[in-house]
Amino acid sequence: MDYILSKDLKAHLNKEVLLKGWVYNFRSSGKLFFLQFRDGYGTLQAIANKDQVPEGLKLETSCEIVGTVSKHPKKEEYELHVKEFKVIQIPKQDYPISKKDHGPEFLLDNRHLWLRSSKQWAVMRVRDTIIRAVYDFFHEQGFIKIDSPILTPNACEGTTTLFPVEYFDLGKAYLSQSGQLYLEAAVMSLGKVYDFGPVFRAEKSKTRKHLTEFWMMDAEMAFYEHKENMKVQEDMVCYIIKKVLAENKIELNILERKIEDLEKIKAPFYHIDHKKACEKLGADPSDDFGAEDELKLANSYDKPVFVEKYPAKVKAFYMKRDPQDESRVLCNDLLAPGLGEIIGGSQREDDYDKLLARIKEQNLPEKDFQWYLDLRQYGSVPHAGFGLGLERCVQWLTGIAHIRESIPFPRLINRLKP
Repeated sequence: MDYILSKDLKAHLNKEVLLKGWVYNFRSSGKLFFLQFRDGYGTLQAIANKDQVPEGLKLETSCEIVGTVSKHPKKEEYELHVKEFKVIQIPKQDYPISKKDHGPEFLLDNRHLWLRSSKQWAVMRVRDTIIRAVYDFFHEQGFIKIDSPILTPNACEGTTTLFPVEYFDLGKAYLSQSGQLYLEAAVMSLGKVYDFGPVFRAEKSKTRKHLTEFWMMDAEMAFYEHKENMKVQEDMVCYIIKKVLAENKIELNILERKIEDLEKIKAPFYHIDHKKACEKLGADPSDDFGAEDELKLANSYDKPVFVEKYPAKVKAFYMKRDPQDESRVLCNDLLAPGLGEIIGGSQREDDYDKLLARIKEQNLPEKDFQWYLDLRQYGSVPHAGFGLGLERCVQWLTGIAHIRESIPFPRLINRLKP
């Protein structure tokens, strides 16, 4: 007898098989028991006689079931007619997450159990597809993965939103907010590189788009400039969406995500410069966007839009100035409908003297950035890069309302457990 996974039922039609998993739900009707069974790979209906099911059965009972695979008479689904039901463990008490409504705090307190629900299962599977798509995309494009450090001696953009750590006798270190600076060093060796790992922001923000710990993919490319940088971002997003649509139709349906909205997203994306975007919104052209303006702009398009050339004063010191307007920088944010920013990128300043001047203007400690300045002393070249926030991408593609559901165990300013 074959031990199989629920996703492979179709290939074993009319055969007797063994499955291992958990009772997700159940109901009885006369002499029959209808079990909703899950095994981590999907769910199915298992039909058993009442005398085959043990007394005291509870939700999340772990079990092995043997039965014959058949096709559902009305749906394009496959089910199991049970011959044997073996209990591994019946829970000691009733499962705390029931079908009734639970508040977000209760669900987050029980996140270790909430992950078993169908919607959370679906979100995590889409997240996995996005991660694999990122790796596949960069591998196919000739990038090399570089692992940047999590403990860093200085910040990318100041230390006010970083977590300090006492580092032996060397003073303070910081939990990384981005691997970008280190990728700029690696790009001078390897040409095109990326990293993918956890980053940390100590912002005291409580919004549907903020986490304290999250995962970021940063990419960097030698001899690439502003427009080429945006083309890579566009290609990557299209690649990710194609993978999710190919592999996660079941999950998107569980999440009630409008698949047709994702199917419409094709290159080229829209482009608008920051000045024109401000005119469109009636916003201050000398300032950054607020979250509401960003979302309003994103929602005025049916697919992502690049907002380019923000004011230099609201952006990081390492961004290259626009030669057509020195008050602005060669940067972009990629805004997605329904969410807002998912990617931020820029061409980097490759001139030593100009970069040094920016560091001094922003009162950053020159000695801490000397190694970064060195990259402009020995064979400097034009280069550009960007960062993708994984959880924001998951939130956008799944359509979930809050980013806390996009990561297995969210860390928020008021939450460190479980």
